[in-house]
Amino acid sequence: MSDDHSRCRVPVDVRRAGSAERLEDSIAVETPVALVYNGISHAVMMATPDDLDDFALGFSLTEGILHSPDELYAIEVRQEDGGIAVHLEIATQRFMELKQRRRSMAGRTGCGLCGTESLEQAIRPIGRVAAPAIDDAAIQQALEALKWHQPLQRETGATHGAAWCDLGGQIQLAREDVGRHNALDKLIGAMLSRRLSVADGFALVSSRASYEMVQKCASAGIGCLVAVSAPTSLAIEQARHAGLLLVGFARTGRHVIYHQPVREAVPVVQASGG
Repeated sequence: MSDDHSRCRVPVDVRRAGSAERLEDSIAVETPVALVYNGISHAVMMATPDDLDDFALGFSLTEGILHSPDELYAIEVRQEDGGIAVHLEIATQRFMELKQRRRSMAGRTGCGLCGTESLEQAIRPIGRVAAPAIDDAAIQQALEALKWHQPLQRETGATHGAAWCDLGGQIQLAREDVGRHNALDKLIGAMLSRRLSVADGFALVSSRASYEMVQKCASAGIGCLVAVSAPTSLAIEQARHAGLLLVGFARTGRHVIYHQPVREAVPVVQASGG
């Protein structure tokens, strides 16, 4: 969908030191988005209604519904009563696994982490990733450029951004959404659909680095996550398990490395004399 669907104009009263002015303000659109797999609705997310193809692919991969983009055969975005439905046709094996997951959720009450019945299931196993070598200047360059890749945020002040940056700090791709998880899913979906190499850069997000953000990056093979705000303790723990380079509080002139994987030294082979 075009950017015209991601914002709307509303009348507002602006008050300044006893004066009032009637103006229009630009507002980020937030709408229910249903993800429907082979005809069965699986999840409804509140999201900004643009780049929904990217969102659906990224969500499907980072949530483990799909194992690779090749398992998504077709996708269609439909405007329906009350919101938007994204219909995905996926591989039979993945769909059978999804139905089994839905059956295991049936009949439960309460919702902390939906679909889990034990503490062991609350945190999904995280895979290992290869952390790239990134210098401080690259992080600072990407951070400085991020605002120019967030037009919706500049206009509305209500959205998060997620950007893919090359090893020199140049932003190659960016996505926005009212939800930080959604923005990252959109970015990952866009990267995978374009076959961008996850080994040649890092992800930059305009939010905190929660456990889920680290999980999503690791599930896509991304080896470095840079966040403008703080990480959580579980995010740091998961970064250690994954071998992911985790940077937080990325601000102009300063950032904090919370986990930096130790690089193995390459053994020196002595040439034999002859």
